[in-house]
Amino acid sequence: MPALVWWTSAVVLIVASGIDLRTRRVPNWLAVPFLVGGLATQSIKGGLPGSGRSLAGVALACLVFGVPWFIGAMGMGDLKLAAGVGAWIGPAQFVTASVFTALAGGVFAVGWALWHGSLSASLDSAGDLLTPWRACPPREKRRVRERTDATALPYAPAIAIGTLLSFLAR
Repeated sequence: MPALVWWTSAVVLIVASGIDLRTRRVPNWLAVPFLVGGLATQSIKGGLPGSGRSLAGVALACLVFGVPWFIGAMGMGDLKLAAGVGAWIGPAQFVTASVFTALAGGVFAVGWALWHGSLSASLDSAGDLLTPWRACPPREKRRVRERTDATALPYAPAIAIGTLLSFLAR
């Protein structure tokens, strides 16, 4: 079972990373079957306890990645990909994967911004994300200021790195 989880996750996350780097999107045709496959596999192999662990992993992923999605810091494709990871690995390992993902995402964000010469714009966008409910002039009342391609970070690679490192940490 661990080999099935490892290889399925590795293949899907590597493909998702490549697509996200190229298009800034994680397609539904990849994320949704990954999520459903994780739920089905864990339910078949683990019975009711396996289903519970898988659903708890999805719920934790929705909680951890739902907040950034809600404030506009990440896309729904990243959330669905993370939920798929949660379905395959369960909540205990998802905590470890989330920590590694956050670390990889931070390093990747700084490197991405430096590479594209947009560190100032990225920091400005991050500040806007942290204060979306403050009183703003009417022209600034959008949920989050529109990000350019240079400041929009493809996050699937960070999810992939964090998840794969969580397998090595076990």
